[in-house]
Amino acid sequence: MISPDERFRRVYAANFEAMLAYATRRVEQPEDASDIVAETFLVAWRRSTDLPPDDEITLWLYGVARRVLANHHRGGARRERLGERLRHRLSGLISADPGNEVAQRLAVRDALARLGDVDREVLTLTVWEGLQPREVAEVLRLSAGTVRTRLSRARARLRELVGDDPPDAGHVLDVLTATAPEEGR
Repeated sequence: MISPDERFRRVYAANFEAMLAYATRRVEQPEDASDIVAETFLVAWRRSTDLPPDDEITLWLYGVARRVLANHHRGGARRERLGERLRHRLSGLISADPGNEVAQRLAVRDALARLGDVDREVLTLTVWEGLQPREVAEVLRLSAGTVRTRLSRARARLRELVGDDPPDAGHVLDVLTATAPEEGR
């Protein structure tokens, strides 16, 4: 009687090439085929004590490989849908020519640098991170009233430094001059 480990080694040696050929013909990237085969034999290893008889093992492995491939393809479809959603979302954030925004970005960076540390942090937490003044107050350990006052002053100072009328394009300026989300007092 041979041990389950020895039987697995024999099953692997006898079926590896067939499983690799099967997987290679069913995936787009050759490196994916090796992943499919590895996972197929991982299932066989985990179930080595209850593998089917020798005359049924190859067909059983094909069935396992088929299910592994199905999972692989479903995962690929999920990754593709996620990638498409991310591309769509990012396309709204990225302008066609980032060079158009360089002057605006530099002006905003310079203006932000000229604000006090706390005012700059209040402004960026509110506008860039989308936090409510009460949330900014919690982060900075200030009162909500103090945050509202500093936010109002920081916006006014930023408008002085950058100007009220942003040029045509300007993701950065539009974001920095956006109104804060409404909040109940």
